Amino acid sequence: QVQLVESGGGLVQAGGSLRLSCAASGLTFSSYDMGWFRQAPGKEREFVAAIRWSGNYEYYADSVKGRFTISRDNAKNTLYLQMNSLKPEDTAVYYCARKPSRYSGSYYRTSDYDYWGQGTQVTVSS
Repeated sequence: QVQLVESGGGLVQAGGSLRLSCAASGLTFSSYDMGWFRQAPGKEREFVAAIRWSGNYEYYADSVKGRFTISRDNAKNTLYLQMNSLKPEDTAVYYCARKPSRYSGSYYRTSDYDYWGQGTQVTVSS
């Protein structure tokens, strides 16, 4: 079965960096577009970044553009999110997810992703 396992979260001071990883199994990872989302307490889950199956197109939320970088290593079945210049408002649980269709749906909507990891907590202190 499809499994997505995030890691790399933690506590960091404002201005610091973290790199999240998402290890995928049970799927042909290189065939799927993938995304990162986050959910802060009391808020809805929101889009952070997405990347095409080939790795040659990336999409970002305005709130993280220029600070976060999504990437993937298809040989290692792993998705990454490099987060720099972190702010307290970046505090959330971060999830990776699989987008089942390359040619339909939106990169920005949670409902267009079908498999999700369990999440990893990122806490940014001021």
